[in-house]
Amino acid sequence: MNIIKRNILLNPGPATTTNSVKYAQIVPDICPREKEFVSVMKQIRRDLLRIVHADVNEYTSVLFCGSGTINMDICLNSLLPKNKKVLIINNGAYSQRAVEICKYYGLPFINLKLSIKNIPNLCIIEKKLKENPDIYIVYTTHHETGSGLLNPIKDIGKLVHKYNAIFVVDTTSSFAMIPIDIKKDNIDFCMASSQKGLMAMTGLSFLIGKKTLIEKSKNYPTRSYYCNLYLQYEYFEKTGQMHFTPPVQTIYAAKQALKEYFDEGEKNKYERHKRVFDLISYNLKRLGFESFIKEENQSKLVFSAITPNDKNWNFNKIHDYCYKNGFTIYPGKIPKLNTFRVCSLGAIDIEDIKNFFVVFNKALKKYKISVPIKYKG
Repeated sequence: MNIIKRNILLNPGPATTTNSVKYAQIVPDICPREKEFVSVMKQIRRDLLRIVHADVNEYTSVLFCGSGTINMDICLNSLLPKNKKVLIINNGAYSQRAVEICKYYGLPFINLKLSIKNIPNLCIIEKKLKENPDIYIVYTTHHETGSGLLNPIKDIGKLVHKYNAIFVVDTTSSFAMIPIDIKKDNIDFCMASSQKGLMAMTGLSFLIGKKTLIEKSKNYPTRSYYCNLYLQYEYFEKTGQMHFTPPVQTIYAAKQALKEYFDEGEKNKYERHKRVFDLISYNLKRLGFESFIKEENQSKLVFSAITPNDKNWNFNKIHDYCYKNGFTIYPGKIPKLNTFRVCSLGAIDIEDIKNFFVVFNKALKKYKISVPIKYKG
């Protein structure tokens, strides 16, 4: 095998992958309608259920070709009955994207806009549910990577079910990193894509949900052809195949990534991400950087650092220096505040973070950034 340069991606996805996942894409050409390939997708669908401890008799996984946003589109357009509403618990950039999807489809929705810095107040959510008995879907994001905020999905889901609504959770940036038990966490549908927690390749997305609710959606208004959940589910059930051409090589990479996930183990993987985050947090704080999110509300996957009030600070210059030396950091996504993000996703460990801070410190010195970092006020 040729040696592939190893870049350390400290952005919130796609994530750093292992060489074995990269090389898993090098396979003989195959028609995706062959039984051999159908068996690969069948195994992947089963393995995805295992990650969230889902009962195969109650839940199913459905694969789609696309980035994580396709799942949001699919759930929102496919699972809403006529004369019902979506309640979007909106406290970050990715919940805001759900608002935009509803607008584009003309779906009835309530945009419950809350602080992007704090976890939601359950009393406010319950008030909306009481006032709007026609809410059928409650939608939120588990881990808002724009800030690093982790929403309390178990508590929200319990409230959702109290009012006989279904709970749809975007777990794109928590799936296969933060342990999830789909039933115990009161989730009806969760979703992710292969390039983040699974540490595989971009192009394969999937959602996991209750079979009965998918089958019920057959009679709901049809708002999309390609992005219709029931059509894709039905085709899988009848043929074992995607309705349309799947991303073949990406699926082989996902197969290998799933093997490596189970080899490492849910607990060990979570602990690795946490120790990487803790070292990132320790080093940034030691330099004087402040986190936008309080420690008790953090996902332990994304440190969203407030940029300093230093005339020499230029994120692009710092980014480019790190990038040339094999490390990628990412700009922030918080309105009206300059931040940048350093993340603990991917196939990385503490040695990678130690090496990153050698480079990062050199970048600060090169561009004459005062250390410790200074903020006004």
